[in-house]
Amino acid sequence: MDIIVTGGRGTSGRWVVDRLADSHAVTVLDQTHPGQDGHPDVDYRALDLTEAGGVFDTVTELDPDAVVHWAAIPVAGNHPGTDLYENNTLAAHNVLTAAGRVGADVVQASSDGTYGFFFAAETPVPDELPVTESHPLRPEDPYGLSKVVTEEIAKTVARRDGVSVASIRPSWIQEPGNYPCRADDYVADRSAGAGNYWSYVDVRDVVDMVEAALAEPVDGHEPFNCVAPDNALGEPLAELVEDYYGDLPDDCTVEGDASAYSTAKAERLLGWEPTHSWREAADEPVDPPQV
Repeated sequence: MDIIVTGGRGTSGRWVVDRLADSHAVTVLDQTHPGQDGHPDVDYRALDLTEAGGVFDTVTELDPDAVVHWAAIPVAGNHPGTDLYENNTLAAHNVLTAAGRVGADVVQASSDGTYGFFFAAETPVPDELPVTESHPLRPEDPYGLSKVVTEEIAKTVARRDGVSVASIRPSWIQEPGNYPCRADDYVADRSAGAGNYWSYVDVRDVVDMVEAALAEPVDGHEPFNCVAPDNALGEPLAELVEDYYGDLPDDCTVEGDASAYSTAKAERLLGWEPTHSWREAADEPVDPPQV
């Protein structure tokens, strides 16, 4: 399969590229070219994804089977909110529109930020536990709003061009051997992770979902939660939420130290389940990507 990966030089994008390059022809579109430091089996193009003409010309020239749109200013970036929103939405519009025009299926990075929990002025108790993809999206910050808009773009492209678009909603992505969600200050301070109900996901599980979505195209557009099977504190989630927020939703079926997000939809439609927990991965020695 010929695949374009945008943002393939980013923190999690490198892991996506490293995996896909094992069995696919991959071209990375990113702001800068790595020169001799890139993956040996990957083609690189330096491109401003907010420039529609350049994106359309490049995607049309490459004519890929699929596009993995992973480029965005991350929530942790030091950018004004307007810049972040404009970059993320323009890039998604240009990339997904070009992909649709050439008939390429799309897998794109969304976020659990779409739900609006983490950066709300006052984090609410969710309407349900676990949170499913049908939970209302109520972002109050530019990042979460940008991801809601990119999912609306995905719906438009899928509807108009008849391609498959899967929007992956990872929680806080961790790399094996480097798990900030298990740092002493995070574990000791319940408020540090309360904004997303102490959720996280290993980057390898994220990459597994990208591969699964490429292998099993969806009908139209579908979003998928992408989280670890447990919460980062390893404590009963219902007790954590009730103790910290003073309440639980009426619709609460979580058991034990489960994550706050349901991944049942991804299991049903993609055959994907998370396989990595902080219990093994926080200190696991794993070679980093070649990218």
